[in-house]
Amino acid sequence: MKKTVLCLATALALAPTVGSAQVSIDMNRISCGEFVAMPADDGDATAAWISGWFNQKAGYTWIDLKAYHRNMDNIRKFCAANPKEMVMTAVYQAVQAATKNK
Repeated sequence: MKKTVLCLATALALAPTVGSAQVSIDMNRISCGEFVAMPADDGDATAAWISGWFNQKAGYTWIDLKAYHRNMDNIRKFCAANPKEMVMTAVYQAVQAATKNK
């Protein structure tokens, strides 16, 4: 019995563990088609990152959830119509259009 427990403990200690590796993603390389085709969770996480990045660049320290949803809906619509464009290009265009309308 002791041998079995010792072997099991050794095997578990030497077995590779499942961990989360850090992944780097170049946002400039994600096309609109890839963005629109992402599973909902991945698309939401990507949209949140994009929003956070632009808000930080603009110096905002708050979140306007209505504006966030409106902006991301507009970007998704643009991306659905222009799948070969890059997502960040769509975002830059959306930000420039919003700035002009102020």
